[in-house]
Amino acid sequence: MSLDFDAVVIGAGFGGMYMLHRLRQKGFRVRVFESGKGVGGTWYWNRYPGARCDVESVQYSYQFSPELQQEWEWTERYATQPEILRYANHVADRFDLRCDIRFETRVTQARFDDKAHAWTVETDKGDRVTARFVITAMGCLSSPNTPKIPGLEDFKGPTYHTGNWPHDGVDFTGETVGMIGTGSSAIQSIPIIAQQATHLTVFQRTANYMVPAHNKPLDPAYVRDVKANYEEMRRRARKMPAGIDFAFNPASAIETDEPERRRLFEERWNYGGLGFMGSFSDLLLNAESNETAADFVRAKIRDVVKDPELAEKLSPTNVIGCKRLCVDTGYWATFNQPHVTLVDVSDQPIERITANGLRAKGKDYTFDCLVLATGFDAMTGALLRVDIRGRDGQSLQDKWKEGPKSYLGLTLAGFPNLFTITGPGSPSVLTNMLPSIEQHVEWIADCIDYMRRRGATTIEPSREAEEAWVGHVGEMAGGTLRSTCSSWYVGANIPGKPRVFMPYIGGFPAYIERCEAVVKNGYEGFSLV
Repeated sequence: MSLDFDAVVIGAGFGGMYMLHRLRQKGFRVRVFESGKGVGGTWYWNRYPGARCDVESVQYSYQFSPELQQEWEWTERYATQPEILRYANHVADRFDLRCDIRFETRVTQARFDDKAHAWTVETDKGDRVTARFVITAMGCLSSPNTPKIPGLEDFKGPTYHTGNWPHDGVDFTGETVGMIGTGSSAIQSIPIIAQQATHLTVFQRTANYMVPAHNKPLDPAYVRDVKANYEEMRRRARKMPAGIDFAFNPASAIETDEPERRRLFEERWNYGGLGFMGSFSDLLLNAESNETAADFVRAKIRDVVKDPELAEKLSPTNVIGCKRLCVDTGYWATFNQPHVTLVDVSDQPIERITANGLRAKGKDYTFDCLVLATGFDAMTGALLRVDIRGRDGQSLQDKWKEGPKSYLGLTLAGFPNLFTITGPGSPSVLTNMLPSIEQHVEWIADCIDYMRRRGATTIEPSREAEEAWVGHVGEMAGGTLRSTCSSWYVGANIPGKPRVFMPYIGGFPAYIERCEAVVKNGYEGFSLV
């Protein structure tokens, strides 16, 4: 059978772009299908006000090309969405990637042919192509979640979702705005929307922890130092659980006396960013230690928010870190403004959307515009939107009906020659995504190259290897406090979604070590034909 391509890649975000580049370097024929009009993936679609990365820009970047690292100039400590999108476009231009990407084309179906040992891929534009391999690069947070609130279609004003924001922007000047959700996108956008709107009403189901960004323009001297020592920074980051280079204190919070503990928390707080959770080694392992960090943050909320009752509503009660920790700029202070209202719906869900607003807790609220900051069907949502069928026509939907199963978060039993970049069962969202993406892409490219040299046409994990990895992922999650609350890590934001802790929590270094051991042992757990 003559194949159209060696590999089809779904998605042209950072994963898809690097996958294309890496496979082309090895001489493979590749086609990328991308539903958007341009590259960038998550950063193409998420254009809501204040959209910004929560990993420092000098680390949230590719490292495969030393030349690229040296030539690109980040302007801020935490890059904004427009700047990250410019970076993605620069990469696409620099490595001439667009010629192999078909934009505005959504893959609708991928079927494995048992006899041909190949995949047939179909798109909404009528494409029907064959390839030996299919590689999904659709992102972990790319399938927006629109909640099924009664009456949503009745609202007469414009409705916006932070995960699919109008590309020409939205001006809320002179408008009254209702916002549902207080996750990361809401925390970033609320201070900016509040600057424009005549009134902003925020409906909060769950209060969230956050740490300050302390964002600022990058000092040229700091940038020169980073660029002179990039290799060493990357090496240090690779040894950190989250793949981010920041100091990690091995001490226990509960075993540290209170004045010293507070000093260390304050030091991290004043520096800002996700490194706060590195204040002590046991914040996600010991409930008592975790509570010291949670108390510290709740005290900060009371310091900022003037109304004690409002401060109490904004104070989370769950474990800090079991939901995604947010990095903010001015979020709590926004609620001191008289034209910003918080409605706590934690005890009673929103009753319904009305023509002019919504009804909650027996009261009607009116506004001109509605913003849904309701997150994503994380990690599996984008994959399950495509009709993917493996051996004997088994659908991915059926395989994952009780929760996602994979081997290493990279491959699936029953689905030969299918690879998932940062899929469920990999560190992905618990790490700096760019290094995680690069590690996956390089593993996949090396695997395909190995198969070519061996004359193999299929690779597939055994069900035993897959089950063992799923068990290991679950066991690791069960040993931490991250699995103690209802978060999108376990699919709790999607009604009917199986409750499974989806990412691998064992840390980036342990994961890399496992992937390397699998290869060293002759692709242990895999069958090559």
